[in-house]
Amino acid sequence: MLSRLLKEHQAKQNERKELQERRRREAIAAATCLTEALVDHLNVGVAQAYINQRKLDHEVKTLQVQASQFSKQTAQWITMVEGFNQALKEIGDVENWARSIEMDMRTIATALEDKPQG
Repeated sequence: MLSRLLKEHQAKQNERKELQERRRREAIAAATCLTEALVDHLNVGVAQAYINQRKLDHEVKTLQVQASQFSKQTAQWITMVEGFNQALKEIGDVENWARSIEMDMRTIATALEDKPQG
């Protein structure tokens, strides 16, 4: 009878050990699945952040090129406006010169007209 009780006790212990081992394997498998799911979820976020960063880098480079082109074009416009202003000044100088010559000619003409013929 003792022998039978001992065998039953050992059988129950083996069953408990097997049940405990099976539960341990299931827990490890569940933890592994959870870890993989979390890592996958984080990787999606990281991948999206990387893609967004690359897009931003590309936009920054494009903006830098456009800003440089705009700066060059603005410098050309400033040069053209300065040239136009200089041309207007020269035209004003020619106009003043022409008025001065006209006044001198009128003075000379008046003086010649007023001079007695002789």
